[in-house]
Amino acid sequence: MSSTGYFQYLMRATVHCAVGASIRLPSLFSGMGAKRVLIISDAGLRDVGIVDAVVEIFNANGRGSKPAVAGVYTDISADAEVKSINAAVQFAREVGADSILALGGGSVLDAAKGVKYCLQNKLQDVADAIKSGIKMELWPDVKPSDIPHIAVPTTAGTGAEVTPAAVIYNADAGFKGVLMSPYLDADMAVLDAKLTEKLPAAITIATAMDALTHSLEAIASPTANHFTDAHALRAGQLIEENLPRVIENPGDLNARSALLQASTMACDAVSNSLNVAYVHNISHALGGKYRIPHGEANGVLLPFVLEHMAPFYRDKQQRMAQALNIFSADVGDYLTLTVDRIRLLQQQVGFAPTFTRHSIPKEEAAQIVVAVQQDPMGGMAMLPEDKILAIVGAAAGWV
Repeated sequence: MSSTGYFQYLMRATVHCAVGASIRLPSLFSGMGAKRVLIISDAGLRDVGIVDAVVEIFNANGRGSKPAVAGVYTDISADAEVKSINAAVQFAREVGADSILALGGGSVLDAAKGVKYCLQNKLQDVADAIKSGIKMELWPDVKPSDIPHIAVPTTAGTGAEVTPAAVIYNADAGFKGVLMSPYLDADMAVLDAKLTEKLPAAITIATAMDALTHSLEAIASPTANHFTDAHALRAGQLIEENLPRVIENPGDLNARSALLQASTMACDAVSNSLNVAYVHNISHALGGKYRIPHGEANGVLLPFVLEHMAPFYRDKQQRMAQALNIFSADVGDYLTLTVDRIRLLQQQVGFAPTFTRHSIPKEEAAQIVVAVQQDPMGGMAMLPEDKILAIVGAAAGWV
């Protein structure tokens, strides 16, 4: 909590959760006055038929009914890259869309926020909003959006469906920028576990590790509060319990639904306690430099950061352990038990614990230090060079 004891807690999006809940999308958009819906997704979901299945939900209402699908844009690239967002903005204007349905993982959900921001603010290039690496707008300077916006996550990891922030990759500048603004988040989030059933195991695991990182960094934050702790603690417990179940039985929709709910809660917690986040700081830098998927980067870095930055986490170690269903420690060293449980979970689900497959070159160590220290997350609490080298070195297999 802040030094004054003051905090604010925001979760503006209304959550609709059930297996098959996506069937309600037309009526939800209708209730918000939408008439021409733009579906934003990616090529992977298009190729496996999920995009077409959602389009059919709208078509089933009958020809000429409202709301209708004005267009489908499925060329969102990994990491919500600037060029794909700008192309989607242009497409939205061409088809006369008045509302947005974001269907996908974190990249799609963040890209849709970028599209909404550009439409709302009459921008052509979303890069103009993040020239300095981070843009943070505050209420009441920002007025409510008039663009109905629903997010349907198809991975249980980022939780971006309920946060007023987007991480956007500027390939030309070589960094991940952060856009934060009131009303950037979706009006509604629809959590439909059925849409995650065919997700490859590797993506299921990596995105769950992303959500687990959100849980633990929310608890460790200096501005954590009872509201964020409640969501973060339960989210971590659900992930620890249900991720192995989903990997063992991909058709377990109850376990998948639990992961979706955990993802939403964890990201809501970390966004409302946003402060020191060492894992995300290094993850953003390595992700931008070496194109390592965000969830994978967080999952690998998490135990190494906890070990090398142990003094920072000691005060919150018992709560972090409880988030992994650890409730007693004979010697009181909950942090070691937490790290051990994370590594056990990695082993249980087959998650590679290092970056060795990415061949991060040791000779670029100095560049990595600069990237980490210049990342927007580093502004909360800059990591010293020796700690960056120790963490990245261990994770990359240099030592």
